[in-house]
Amino acid sequence: MHREGINDNNVLPEDILCDFCGKAAWANDVACVEGHQGSIVCGNCLSVAYSELVLAGQGAPTEDTCRMCLEHREDPVWQGVIEPIASICRRCTKQSSAALNKSKKWDWLKPSES
Repeated sequence: MHREGINDNNVLPEDILCDFCGKAAWANDVACVEGHQGSIVCGNCLSVAYSELVLAGQGAPTEDTCRMCLEHREDPVWQGVIEPIASICRRCTKQSSAALNKSKKWDWLKPSES
């Protein structure tokens, strides 16, 4: 997601927003993962999605496509809090969490059961 009114020829880190919370992810040095067509999930949203979808087995079925992979899945999804609502599927949540967890750049750990 990009901030409104950006210069497409000069996109800055603060112009790139998390598709799920709308906060400037890259500009604030927040851990994030990029999906298809420039979609972004920040580490904070990814933690919540992982906790709900993977650990708790929750989530909502939807006809929407996943913002990260651009596919529709029958599995429940986690939905962001901004309009238009963005959904992330369980597969993308698991893959993004694994990638971010392994990253040497970010001090981000996959949520675990307490």
